[in-house]
Amino acid sequence: MQVKAIDHIVFNVADVESSAAWYARALGMTRHDALADDGSTRTSMAFGANKINLRPVTASQEAWFTARAPQVGSDDLCFLTDMAPDAVADHFRFLGIAIEQGPVTKKGAQGPIRSVYVRDPDGNLIEVSSYEC
Repeated sequence: MQVKAIDHIVFNVADVESSAAWYARALGMTRHDALADDGSTRTSMAFGANKINLRPVTASQEAWFTARAPQVGSDDLCFLTDMAPDAVADHFRFLGIAIEQGPVTKKGAQGPIRSVYVRDPDGNLIEVSSYEC
């Protein structure tokens, strides 16, 4: 077997509303709420052909099958954009989001990328990168 892509990922979050608002505002993602089999509402953030499920860290293993030791703020994730790195940095500054690092050149899955690093409301490290250096 060989996998071909990532369908979705799950972030453990302290506050679904705060995280959903941040991903919509900072990265232009679209919020989707759906009813789960147990009657609870599941929130995800869609972008392109992908999505991030926002799992409240307080949800039980029975309510939301997940990792053995879910932790808020323990993720590092790189998103690709067609925007120039300086424009990405300007966007974050305009929104009042502190830039942790960048633009800097890093190694991506397909070669050199230019990246800007910020943190989401839970402290996850969010990298926004472009292959067009």
